Amino acid sequence: QALFNLLIPDHAADAFHPPRLSEPGLWDRLLERLLGGLSHWDAEHFLFIAERGYLYEHNCAFLPLYPLSVRAVAEGALWPLQWLLRLRSRLLLSAVLLNSLFSVLAAAALYKLGCVVLQCRRVAFLAAVLFSISPANIFMAAAYSESMFAFLAFSAMWQLEKGQSWLSGLLFSLASGVRANGLINAGFFLYSCGKCFALQLQVGSGSLRELPPLWKQLLSVASAAVLMCAGIFLPFALFQYYAYVRFCGPGIGLEQSVPKPLLQLALDKGYRLAAMNGVKPPWCSQRFPVVYSYIQDAYWNVGFLRYFELRQIPNFLLALPVALLGSWAAWTYIIANPRHCLTLGLERRKSDEEGKPRAGFCCPAVFVYVVHATVLLAFGFFCMHVQVLTRFLGSSSPILYWFSAHLLQEYEPLLRSEGTESQTAAPRSDKSLLHKSPGSCGKGTSRNPVVRLLTNCRLITPLSKCILGFFLSYWLLGLILHCNFLPWT
Repeated sequence: QALFNLLIPDHAADAFHPPRLSEPGLWDRLLERLLGGLSHWDAEHFLFIAERGYLYEHNCAFLPLYPLSVRAVAEGALWPLQWLLRLRSRLLLSAVLLNSLFSVLAAAALYKLGCVVLQCRRVAFLAAVLFSISPANIFMAAAYSESMFAFLAFSAMWQLEKGQSWLSGLLFSLASGVRANGLINAGFFLYSCGKCFALQLQVGSGSLRELPPLWKQLLSVASAAVLMCAGIFLPFALFQYYAYVRFCGPGIGLEQSVPKPLLQLALDKGYRLAAMNGVKPPWCSQRFPVVYSYIQDAYWNVGFLRYFELRQIPNFLLALPVALLGSWAAWTYIIANPRHCLTLGLERRKSDEEGKPRAGFCCPAVFVYVVHATVLLAFGFFCMHVQVLTRFLGSSSPILYWFSAHLLQEYEPLLRSEGTESQTAAPRSDKSLLHKSPGSCGKGTSRNPVVRLLTNCRLITPLSKCILGFFLSYWLLGLILHCNFLPWT
């Protein structure tokens, strides 16, 4: 990132770029040379919010938990550096350190989740390694909220699979304070509660004396689902209320306390300040005043089919690989489990099938994750700026990594030749991968399956080349383009 940022001049993009209000020192300039490429595009919003709060209306499109965390680390752990670095520099350093940590924790959580859901240690490990070279990698490293969201979402899914509902609900709730699409994660709780009740109902049907306990269980499940979903929606709702009070409340003369360069930026760019001139924004008079949806509509023209224009064809091509991969994953799962998909996974398995659990990507437990990924894919393709689809799916759903690992494991002879003795069992202890690889790679070769494929790139199948080519090319292009304000957002 530092090398590309040094060699390639920054593009003069029409993006949010607030003026620096203090003269940078020697160490500030050095840090900017090293990490400046990670502060571009939306990272400017997050760093500005962490430094100045929600000064401009359009800043409210970015939820507060991530910038609050960045500010906390800058003022806490990095406080000794205040004599060397100004606040903006410490915020950038804080964001990079936090994202490095969250990326590693997200990979670990994805591995744990894969072991529980897939019941296939090798595919789970391969998926976690693929996450480490994610095509959305630049957004995991830059001052974006993707890595924090991925860690919270994957950890919450893992805890829910383990039966830790309350801890899972807490993590999902925190995730909805990081990114708005965290609200969709409420579907995991609704499905879990619905499936639990449906299976209990199938066991108890035919016995009238068991109906009262079932009714009690229905009330218990319904109340738990409502409570958990309310907890997930709470951070988002509280932030909308905060924005309403800040931008729709009585004028407090805030503009007098705003530095003149930032006031001038608002005038030049048309940014709306809180209670500026006593004029309230249009969304304040709506029946349900939600600033987030208003900003997406008014500032970025986000809406159903609004991006379907001829001039956006390059952006659709940019999103094509992840769209094809996500669609292929859904189709593969449906073809492998047609009855399970038609019954929404709510049908109890027959007794003769109970002892034959299916492992890998096509196992029954993956159903809800496929539905989740498909909903995100459809929404992102038809209603969002389609070029963000790669990071949208890459930070929210494990399916992108599970399915890619499934394809490599199933159709790459170099990996299939390792044997199948450990493919259908999760490890008994966390230390198993430290002492034994997910598959024997032979003498003198790496234990990492991706490294093994790359060192034998001439021998692998075209499908493997396409998958690894997608991951690595987007990993590299993201660094080159995003870090120089070129269109990779």
